[in-house]
Amino acid sequence: MSDLGSEELEEEGENDLGEYEGDRNEAGERHGHGRARLPNGDTYEGSYEHGKRHGQGIYKFKNGARYIGEYVNNKKHGQGIFIYPDGSKYEGEWADDLRHGHGIYYYVNNDTYTGDWFAHQRHGQGTYVYMETGSKYVGTWVNGQQEGAAELIHLNHRYQGKFFNKNPVGPGKYVFDIGCEQHGEYRLTDAERVEEEEEEESLTTVIPKWKATKITELALWTPTLVEEQSPVDVPGQEEALAAEGNVNFEEDDTRQSDPLD
Repeated sequence: MSDLGSEELEEEGENDLGEYEGDRNEAGERHGHGRARLPNGDTYEGSYEHGKRHGQGIYKFKNGARYIGEYVNNKKHGQGIFIYPDGSKYEGEWADDLRHGHGIYYYVNNDTYTGDWFAHQRHGQGTYVYMETGSKYVGTWVNGQQEGAAELIHLNHRYQGKFFNKNPVGPGKYVFDIGCEQHGEYRLTDAERVEEEEEEESLTTVIPKWKATKITELALWTPTLVEEQSPVDVPGQEEALAAEGNVNFEEDDTRQSDPLD
């Protein structure tokens, strides 16, 4: 499973000079184009300015990772591509050595995230595609987690509503390709896990449970959350549509393959 563990990779600082071959200015500083082999075994080839990596360059880590892109004052800044040791890859904007702005992350399991980044985390608007199932989450992210108004799109139906910590919460609706919508809300319920040992405290996990209220014809959806209404039970509807569209969120594999969890 791909994670961003490779981010601990640190490039050699400006005082770790190593061997250098290339241009210099009158003060003897690395300035212009050059190649360096650093004491830790990493290599860099590209532009320098007053002794620092500045401009376009290629930095290769001894473990196989590499960065190809722009530098400002020895830090990744601007457009760049980072290929991690596990084969995952980020293409997009950088700021002060962090993924920041708009970018695409290709995970080792072939999932992808395309959208906004803030301080190295998915943050803002973005789309996560689950390659194994073809499902995708389109909506808001906060500090790396699915949170806010969004759509979770599947093969023959989609869910529209609000998410918190990757789980759907509150009012929302399922839209089915057969031409109808099922409205309702997700309520959080606690489910106790079995204790492995008596002396251990029991752990509680929160499971969202869908409560259907009504069925309507298709309507245009905009990512604005509807006001919460008191649920009205409609006998038979919940079971009928669950069987038709397989809307049981607990059985949805898309929640289990996010590599950043």
